[in-house]
Amino acid sequence: MKNVMRTTFFLIACLLILHPLNSKAAGLPADSSLSAEIKSQLQIDAVLQNLYYPKSVARLYAANAFRASWIKPQPGDGPAWQALLMIDCVLQFGLSHADYHPDELTYTKMHDMLDTPGKVSPALEARYDILLTDAILNLMNNLHYGKLNPNFPASRIDAQLGAKFQAEEVLAAGLGQKDLLSVIAAAQPTDKLYRSMQRRMHMLEGQLQGDCYEIPEAEVRKLAINMERLRWVNTGDSVYLQINIPSYTLIYRTQDSAYRFKVVVGKPETPTPTLVSALKYMTTAPEWKVPAKIFAKELLPKARKDTAYLENNHFAIYDRKGNFVQPTPANLALVSKTPAVYFARQSAGCDNALGLLVFRFANAYDIYLHDTPEQGLFKRKERAFSHGCIRVEQAEKLGSLLLRRDNNAARIGLLHRDITTYTRQDFVLKKPVTIKITYLTCMMKDGELLDFGDPYQLDHNLEMAMYGVDLPLTTGLKK
Repeated sequence: MKNVMRTTFFLIACLLILHPLNSKAAGLPADSSLSAEIKSQLQIDAVLQNLYYPKSVARLYAANAFRASWIKPQPGDGPAWQALLMIDCVLQFGLSHADYHPDELTYTKMHDMLDTPGKVSPALEARYDILLTDAILNLMNNLHYGKLNPNFPASRIDAQLGAKFQAEEVLAAGLGQKDLLSVIAAAQPTDKLYRSMQRRMHMLEGQLQGDCYEIPEAEVRKLAINMERLRWVNTGDSVYLQINIPSYTLIYRTQDSAYRFKVVVGKPETPTPTLVSALKYMTTAPEWKVPAKIFAKELLPKARKDTAYLENNHFAIYDRKGNFVQPTPANLALVSKTPAVYFARQSAGCDNALGLLVFRFANAYDIYLHDTPEQGLFKRKERAFSHGCIRVEQAEKLGSLLLRRDNNAARIGLLHRDITTYTRQDFVLKKPVTIKITYLTCMMKDGELLDFGDPYQLDHNLEMAMYGVDLPLTTGLKK
């Protein structure tokens, strides 16, 4: 992606070099009055209220003695021109020009200030400089965190509340470098999924747009909202577990491999939440086995009287071989005739049955990643059946991969033994693995867009919020 972007940016920048600013721009004097004006304006509430990141802007200027960041002598490919060029290209990142002060940050105004010193007042120069700083900070944060990140809104980022990426520090360092375009673009996620989408968006909104092709706007918006979602989980990890709800898949990604597993996720009425956490340990035999007497004398009569009793209280019934028994009235009647050859377990999770292995990670929703006795569900194409927890196929294989990656291969045999004998045991990872639960309704594969559908119907609202429209185009993109 970077090579493609750099090539495009370089070609456009070359045009600026071939048409450099006139000699007056090169001789533009440093103006202390401009610094004083910038400092003065940053103390005016009306000015600050017009900024996306007022605190970040103020910190950046204060660290540089309120000197101008952009309105100063520079060649035709200088930082100010690169900044305006980057704003011109925001569509290629699935973003909107409207978010970067388009009415005020024009090339005409920039030329007036740099080509003809004294033509524009220090007050207007200061305003332009401040707005351009705010626009680039907004762009960098939008590229890194996303525009509508529910966990990191602009106010939280601006106040430096838990935000590791500090755009003003990166920009301050980047202003002294020749290639500011790459500094800004580097704020994006480095994830392969994101990079493949960005390459496609670059082609649609950059190359094809410039060649006057008809652009598939529905696909553009689909890519944009899913690039936005990937920015929300931009952890920078090279090793992680990703559970993607619409594709019903879990992918365990390492530096050199990707292991794919089928999963069952929450029903639309009990949806699986999106989140980022860390998988710290796994537990074999996670369920409580109901004593035989209680099973026969108490649990079965209640289950036959109330068909929802087992589900509401997280009970599951198994035969002697450990096969899950569907709690239909006919099956319950059969079990009641010979209860000694059946047993029940109760889970502490959101699903009735956690199976033989559960993977633990902290979250506010009390959900787990776990095995399931209902293996037949993995044969279905669409797998939204749970109460919010995630059921994974081949749970033991996933557990073994995690132990091996954790330099703990010696415990794989113990894991297998405890699963086989249904013995409770915690297997703590030396290094927790990041787990991301995402809601990506499309991905790129071999240059083609894969559309997974929208099981929770979330695309519409996000598209409307990002594009400010009442009629989404992503409806019916999947045939």
